[in-house]
Amino acid sequence: MILGTGSDLCNIERIQNSLDRFGARFENRAFTEIELKKAARRPHNYAATLAKRFAAKEAYSKAVGTGFKQGVFLKDIGVVNSPSGAPTLALTGGAKARLDAITPEGHVAKVHLTLTDDHPWAFAMVIIEAVATGKD
Repeated sequence: MILGTGSDLCNIERIQNSLDRFGARFENRAFTEIELKKAARRPHNYAATLAKRFAAKEAYSKAVGTGFKQGVFLKDIGVVNSPSGAPTLALTGGAKARLDAITPEGHVAKVHLTLTDDHPWAFAMVIIEAVATGKD
């Protein structure tokens, strides 16, 4: 069953402007260490790489129905890659707690994430699926 969906369209130039204006303060407030390392390996697409990840955080906050309230913070939502290379989310703190709260008993939540960009836009979509564990 689908627990939630969320999408976000982020302007890459807006992220670049925040990077120019606030620098490390913005980076450290919004992104995880893993996300910043990934972006650093893409110096010509640094802002686009972070914009996709920012869009993913927004999309997740919409999928769980909170926005950035009720203890869900930007840094609690980190974009990582699965062994296959597909993007997924690593959740901590309030973001993980909210996911746990909306997951029905006897189910585990599976987060599906897709990212893309085409300057000046970055897009992310999150679908949260509850999968029965078979332990009812």
